[in-house]
Amino acid sequence: MKKILFFLFAMLIFCLASYAQVKVQNLLCENLSDPVGLDAKDPRLSWQSISDQRNVMQTAYEIRVGGDLLSLGKNKNLAWSSGKVTSDSSVHVVYKGSELQSGKKYFWQIRVWDNISDKASEWSAPPSWQMGLLNLSDWKAKWIQPGYIEDSILRPSPLFRKEFPAGKKIKSAVAYITAHGLYEAEINGQRVGDAYLTPGWTSYNKRLQYQVYDVTQLIKTGNNAIAVTLGNGWYRGYLAWGGNKNSYGKDISLLFQLAITFSDGTAETIVSDENWKSVAGSIRNSEIYDGEIIDAREAKSGWELPGFDDNKWSSVKVANFSYDNLIGTYNELVKKHETFKPVRIFSTPKGEKIIDFGQNLVGWVVLKVKGNAGDKITISHAEVLDKEGNFYIDNLRAAKAQDIYFLKGGAEETFEPHFTFHGFQFIKVEGYPGEVSPDNFTAVALYSDMKKTGTFSSSNVLINQLQHNIQWGQKGNFLDVPTDCPQRDERLGWTGDAQVFSRTAAYNMNVNNFFSKWLKDVAADQSSSGSVPFVVPNVLGEGAGGSAGWADVATIIPWNMYLAFGDKKILEQQYGSMKAWVDFMTGRSNNYLWNTGFHFGDWLFYRPFDDNDGRSAVTDKYLIAQCFYARSTQLLINAANVLGKADDADKYTKLLQNIKEAFLKEYMTPGGRLVSGTQTAYVLALNFDMLPEALRAQAAARLAQNVKDYNDHLTTGFLGTPYLCQVLTRFGYTDIAYKLLMQETYPSWLYPVKMGATTIWERWDGLKPDSTFQTPGMNSFNHYAYGAIGDWLYRTVAGIDTYTDAPGYKHIRIMPHIGGSLSYANADLETYFGTVSSHWKNENDMLHLEVEIPANTIATIYVPAKSAENILESGNALSAAKEIKVTGIEKEYVVLNVGSGKYHFEVK
Repeated sequence: MKKILFFLFAMLIFCLASYAQVKVQNLLCENLSDPVGLDAKDPRLSWQSISDQRNVMQTAYEIRVGGDLLSLGKNKNLAWSSGKVTSDSSVHVVYKGSELQSGKKYFWQIRVWDNISDKASEWSAPPSWQMGLLNLSDWKAKWIQPGYIEDSILRPSPLFRKEFPAGKKIKSAVAYITAHGLYEAEINGQRVGDAYLTPGWTSYNKRLQYQVYDVTQLIKTGNNAIAVTLGNGWYRGYLAWGGNKNSYGKDISLLFQLAITFSDGTAETIVSDENWKSVAGSIRNSEIYDGEIIDAREAKSGWELPGFDDNKWSSVKVANFSYDNLIGTYNELVKKHETFKPVRIFSTPKGEKIIDFGQNLVGWVVLKVKGNAGDKITISHAEVLDKEGNFYIDNLRAAKAQDIYFLKGGAEETFEPHFTFHGFQFIKVEGYPGEVSPDNFTAVALYSDMKKTGTFSSSNVLINQLQHNIQWGQKGNFLDVPTDCPQRDERLGWTGDAQVFSRTAAYNMNVNNFFSKWLKDVAADQSSSGSVPFVVPNVLGEGAGGSAGWADVATIIPWNMYLAFGDKKILEQQYGSMKAWVDFMTGRSNNYLWNTGFHFGDWLFYRPFDDNDGRSAVTDKYLIAQCFYARSTQLLINAANVLGKADDADKYTKLLQNIKEAFLKEYMTPGGRLVSGTQTAYVLALNFDMLPEALRAQAAARLAQNVKDYNDHLTTGFLGTPYLCQVLTRFGYTDIAYKLLMQETYPSWLYPVKMGATTIWERWDGLKPDSTFQTPGMNSFNHYAYGAIGDWLYRTVAGIDTYTDAPGYKHIRIMPHIGGSLSYANADLETYFGTVSSHWKNENDMLHLEVEIPANTIATIYVPAKSAENILESGNALSAAKEIKVTGIEKEYVVLNVGSGKYHFEVK
């Protein structure tokens, strides 16, 4: 019996030790899981430590990298063995091994040591990364174009094909693809990858992405066929206005390279060259704005398979384009996500057959149909119905937003577009043979495949719908670039919209790579003078740039991404762009006063119809410009300090002082009043610290009074809205901030929610109370800018934030603000370290605060309480928790320093 008891006790100790042991998981390379096609010669590695213990910190790590699993397992012939490195770094650790090789696949593992146990963790499971083509000489493929004369009006999508034999057993096969235009590729009738609208949109002349695919499973021994379809896309399609097309060139071209390694160690490369064939396909017309026309009668049955007779196809033309602009892809590609079935099918007063999918989304509709050859089906897209319940498309302006299908006839056919996208909740169906059944129509959401990281919920259903709308506004407009809107003849990467929303975006999704990619285009399209375009990629021309609040995207988003993800590389990458923008403003200033040039101002601010008493919230555009001049200078100083550029930090610190002195002299009266008395004026002046400390309280009081004067309504436009509630909270007016949040009448965040919105609107009153519309020339119902309030929901209501001393949530702040008639609020954020949670609830005169802090981080928690004696943690007195340190009381919060773990606080 004693032996049995001893054995059971030993097993218990072993199980407890195993349970307490830190585990390493969620390994990332360049912020991606198992990426393929990297061209970074020193990729960065990240991982998470998982533990059920409190106060767990990594003390050391060891990384090993090998060219195959066998060498990794034997710990021999490694590309890199770091040895034991004493460090708590676990995010963006730079590879320091032997030189990486083009096209090669690498496996890697990590183990860590921590402050709880003397033993190393188990080695992690081995993920991989695969390199792209690191040298121009690695490209063997030639650019090819259709060999036939194109229809210059419709410009049907060309088809390209090539057959090749594979005489031996395949070990691996990797495809490298890009295009002038958009592409979809197949091998032996199977689609290559699951991404859409590739190669994505960049400043093509300087930066053209190629994608890399592991296609080993698609290649077979014997004959094989490569089939590629191209579309106009952003490269040569219609963009912006005035018939603007061919922004990057008139051609439509393909670059394709397939590297095959056989089991016997030999290799072969199949490339696009003069031996390919081409013909116009069934996609008769394809445009981003107008939609797609597909004639199934023109389909080439079996063309994507070996053995197809392409003797009547044209040869291709070889083009002499440079390879210098080719770059690997790091951002998440556009993929299919949620699907929606019709929630109702009905006829309008005009007799239109309408399908309502219940959600304003971006993507397209997949339909099934059976009919006769030549039957024409037209699918039109709209966001809303008019007052009478009819289909409304006036706000689409010149965009047709139609998909037209001609049936082949016979068996059931399935149609969906390929090289376009639509913003819609409703579709109008014309020409459909037979009954319009919900079984035959499915709406598919398309957006960049960013990981969803943040959730927020509360006791207020309207606030929850607002959060839903914010997230769907982001999904619909983060389609490879951050667009302003997804439905009308615009869909451009407006810089102002992106910068005001960037912090909120970083809570909802992991936008690290998404914005890193786009910011490179910001720098690429920045003029030699330092001016930043209104839109990026810039298709509006050289002179369309330099507006305050828009061009400041060059400084604001890099800093926000550094805060959210701790990604120092973004600051290094963008520093030249940041500095050039600040120098541009300085060069156009008079005695440090930037009062020149065109500015959009506080775009779409509150302005009531027939304003007779000055209620319109007009803010002086140059006052706004001066505030953003200071803000960008401050962020440049911050970046210089992080990057160790002391001389720049000193230089721009002196400049900043002069900018603020010029502001006070020009825009503030001796009595402390700003020359523009709007909410936006005071918000920007306070948020950007334009005023001396002694004048800030009175300015905040003026702001609070302004809100009251408008009966607890906001009046801000694009530039003031993101900071309004933050500033009110900072200066002790959280109650007023909550009143603004909870306001249900126009103008407010909840007014569109009450009107049935499922996304964020461009205007506060896109749909008026009488169900009429704002001016159709600018009235998008999917426009994320005003969704910037999401930052306040996460950062202030729930209280999750990061400190600048250890960004990326290495040092976490939890500081919830209770109020607004909410009985609870919950927020969770998946960081590179793990999950951060802040859940608070008022129940039975007791405040409950549940907090989760991931391993290898520390946190400062602000518990709303008058004293530490009023706080219980996990049912015990706070003093009983040795791992929690009380550091003081600030503004009716008890301040605690903690390590990782889960905590449950209760306050009477």
